[in-house]
Amino acid sequence: MNLWTQLSIQYANQRNYLDELFKVYPTIPDGIRDINKDNWNFVEQYFNEKNNTKLIQSLLNFELFPIKDSYIAYLKRDKSAIKRNPETINRLAGRI
Repeated sequence: MNLWTQLSIQYANQRNYLDELFKVYPTIPDGIRDINKDNWNFVEQYFNEKNNTKLIQSLLNFELFPIKDSYIAYLKRDKSAIKRNPETINRLAGRI
């Protein structure tokens, strides 16, 4: 494997990759989506508690995240990235 590819993969897995990536490549917000109403009570609870981590975790369980953001797919694939990227979680929660 190419050295730079290997270093990039290591960086993405060990650090606050999304927080750092956003500083270089900020995403452009898009429209708001409709979401499943069945799990909405948890979302409201975490929103009212201002618990950004649990709010984003609960929203990631929906088929579609309520807002379009390039980093959502990464967070869905790597749940541990939520704890490593608090600025990204707060930025997403702020948009909610």
